[in-house]
Amino acid sequence: MASNPPLEHKVHRTTVRVRFGDTDPYGIVYFVSYFRYCHRAIEEFLRACGLKPEETFKNVQEGFGLPIVEAWARFRRPSRYGDLLRMETRIQEIRAKAIIFRFEFYPEEGTELMAEGTANLLAIGADWKVRDLPARVREALGGGG
Repeated sequence: MASNPPLEHKVHRTTVRVRFGDTDPYGIVYFVSYFRYCHRAIEEFLRACGLKPEETFKNVQEGFGLPIVEAWARFRRPSRYGDLLRMETRIQEIRAKAIIFRFEFYPEEGTELMAEGTANLLAIGADWKVRDLPARVREALGGGG
């Protein structure tokens, strides 16, 4: 997965080549693969904001985690083995205790929406109870302090 680190208009663009293992027996991208692509796109988005994913999804030292608690997707057009897809990732909403990422998949060169979805990350403490997003995470993502 290639990445363009700078955020342009708060959108992170990532490209992904559809691999054989990402497809079903008919060569069409298997739905679970889109969720793997989305998770990698979140990691690249965090890096582009100056946050290390390995310290953001689970931070033992600061006592918080950001698990994905809900994910949604709609598949509009099939993607196939060998296709190069452009993913556009943005923050749809930042709440006091959650971040909602939005994803859109397009052909590498084109504007036809292939798939779209969201992933909701919820802030939890070391006790696994919901807590506020850490201020440094909120600030890095542009949600204020």
